[in-house]
Amino acid sequence: MAFLRQHVGLQKLSAIAAVAHSTLGPRKKYKFIQDEATGESTLASSCLRILDNLDLATCAVSQLVHETVRVHHEVYRTGAGCLLFFAGAWSRAALLCLQQGIPTSRVVAAMIEGMDLCVDVCKKSSVSFDALCVLTRKQVTEAPLESKVIKEKRQLKLSRHFCNTEPETILVPEPRLSDVAHLAAGLSHGCNNAMRLVIEASRIQAKVIPNSVLDVTKVTTCVLPGLPEDEAHVCSGCIILLNPDQASVAHDLKNKSMNVVLISGDLSHSYRHLGFNRPAGIQCVGNQSNLSDLSKEEEWMGKVLELLQHLEVDVVLVSGLVNAAVIQRCSQRHILVVGKVRASVLKEMATATQATLVTYVTLLSKRCVGKGIQVSMWREIGSHEGTPLTAINLDAGGSTRLVTAIITSPVHGKLQSLEDRFWACAYRVHHALKDKAVLPGAGVTELFCIHYLMKKVDAENPGDGTRGSNPYLGIILHLLADSFTEYLAAVMANSTGISQVKARAVVNQKLQDVNSISADFSQLILDSDEGIPPSKVFDNLSVKQESWRKALDLVLLVLQTDAEIITGVDESKDGNHARLMFL
Repeated sequence: MAFLRQHVGLQKLSAIAAVAHSTLGPRKKYKFIQDEATGESTLASSCLRILDNLDLATCAVSQLVHETVRVHHEVYRTGAGCLLFFAGAWSRAALLCLQQGIPTSRVVAAMIEGMDLCVDVCKKSSVSFDALCVLTRKQVTEAPLESKVIKEKRQLKLSRHFCNTEPETILVPEPRLSDVAHLAAGLSHGCNNAMRLVIEASRIQAKVIPNSVLDVTKVTTCVLPGLPEDEAHVCSGCIILLNPDQASVAHDLKNKSMNVVLISGDLSHSYRHLGFNRPAGIQCVGNQSNLSDLSKEEEWMGKVLELLQHLEVDVVLVSGLVNAAVIQRCSQRHILVVGKVRASVLKEMATATQATLVTYVTLLSKRCVGKGIQVSMWREIGSHEGTPLTAINLDAGGSTRLVTAIITSPVHGKLQSLEDRFWACAYRVHHALKDKAVLPGAGVTELFCIHYLMKKVDAENPGDGTRGSNPYLGIILHLLADSFTEYLAAVMANSTGISQVKARAVVNQKLQDVNSISADFSQLILDSDEGIPPSKVFDNLSVKQESWRKALDLVLLVLQTDAEIITGVDESKDGNHARLMFL
């Protein structure tokens, strides 16, 4: 009991990570999260959304976990469930090590060595995108080869006597839409409808710039409640939902070429950008009688309206939040204000309209105003709350590659999950193109990791009884291998409905001959009606590596914090102070 009270941080981490089990695999399971105080419930199918709706304010470890998962999701949009699962599994492995009396420094060193081995396995087992392109192109007779290939010229020098003055042309295949579609099918992970939208977005963008592939920064989403899920589709332009006040202005502005300004941040009196420090000790003195009873916010509002009218602004696009009062006052002056626009969309609009992004609306001048934006009425719909909503299409000319994925569902609680799945699919394709490589999916990469970890364990425990510099390395690596087995068993159990015991038996059976892994294991992961050959399932290289690294960093941070609280830090012993990770 004394031990359990000492390492409470690792125990809490393991308990929190348990929420990730149901989110693993292609079959996402929805969870209802109910607020005991209000009785309201939320539908969630990802570990981030589950954590978002839990009360984590009373636990430092919970907040650390939530922040780690949230930051990972903002960057990668996928892999958060894997991160959280391994954080829990490796925290339990660390607890088992401590129970056996293994020093914290040995645990840290061995886990880092095991992670380095797994990262090396990923690099060795990855498949380059060029290789995938070659495999999927059965014939290239539609056009001359030169018109289909990223030409790269290199100077060929054999010696000082034989020097070729003409540069050698090395042909490198460039990705096509068919290659992206094939790659996307392997990265769908059961989310076929969402990946269909991603492929369609890539096709629409390719019409603007021929032979181009998916640019995820030019993609946005619009969520429409009340419509059947099979009405989800992709269209060019930027589709935005408006409330009745905004819609009335949009009707007046439709099909006209208008002036636009772009705000990077919140449109409010109190907004300050990150890093802003208000000067201390400064007191403003003015003629109070001129202000009458107007508040500072009202004064700011008046200046903003006057400035926008002076610049003849018709549309204001804001990346952050906009106060409802600001929207209403601008609507009265026939100025359309739209908030929560993606930053990448603003950049594309800035390029197309020659507008200049500003942080504060008071910084606007004539040279900041863009021209040529058009508003067209796209659709009139009703919201789940009975308030009519209007969807418009913001277009800045045919040169933009902006596309919008329309996410629909009659069940309002599913909309956020469906939107998350679309972004997960889009970013899987994005990261695969960025990495120019993918990993064998459906658990094959994890099997390789288990295989090489156990080979290292055998090497650390030779028959002559000798040990390396870390006598506990074999024990800790064995626990890491068990964590990968646990992960595969959880994925298989979620995907096929078989028991954890049977799933672990399948994993152990495949490990007997890891060099000839067949498609049978993949078939257990994906349903037979998915339409994807089991051997064509892929994972993202950078996402998987980053998920593992963040999970281990989280575990080691909690582990070493627990150790410091329990035992203190003695800089004179074995350099333990140098091995600790501090906030």
